[in-house]
Amino acid sequence: MMMTSLFSVFDPSTNILNLSLNWMSTFIGLLMIPSLFWLIPSRYSVIWSNILSTLHNEFKLLIGPYNLGSTLIFISLFSLILFNNFLGLFPYVFTSSSHLTMTLTLALPLWLSFMIYGWINHTQHMFAHLVPQGTPPALMPFMVCIETISNMIRPGTLAVRLAANMIAGHLLLTLLGNTGPLLSVSSSSLLIVGQIALLTLESAVAMIQAYVFAILTTLYASEIN
Repeated sequence: MMMTSLFSVFDPSTNILNLSLNWMSTFIGLLMIPSLFWLIPSRYSVIWSNILSTLHNEFKLLIGPYNLGSTLIFISLFSLILFNNFLGLFPYVFTSSSHLTMTLTLALPLWLSFMIYGWINHTQHMFAHLVPQGTPPALMPFMVCIETISNMIRPGTLAVRLAANMIAGHLLLTLLGNTGPLLSVSSSSLLIVGQIALLTLESAVAMIQAYVFAILTTLYASEIN
């Protein structure tokens, strides 16, 4: 019963007014986009534009000079994950990025599209990529197997990394919050300080995980080109 109530925080089937509204939080970030198009920019739009331009400059170094337009999809991916990670830190908001349903939906189609494009248009390059430079001839068959397996598990590692990191912090916050009513006043004050510190750490994790997901996807795309 304890485990059921603990993991119910991540239950996507919770109903409100007989409607499953949990996944609607995934699209709340879209409400912030129109403010970018005001004639006089706000501080928020200036900060966000600087973040996007910094990401564009970083991604274009990885993706190459001939595919600059493709940085848009990776910046959009970063923005979507970042909004959802931060929304999950608010009380009673469903964390969609803590579920493999969402993370695998983001990782698998991107990886599959890179693979299909690479094997159709750059077949020789893809075969050459299976054998790292300087590999002894005797080890080449083993390296092909290892590189193939490491390539196949990429979408899984991307999805599990994001979901596991989001679940871990939320579970710890939930466990600490459940022990609050059982503690004394002095212990409760220490618990609140600990939770504030953990919430600050989770805010950093939310940004880092969004960046890691986007940068790794960009690196996988740059290997094709």
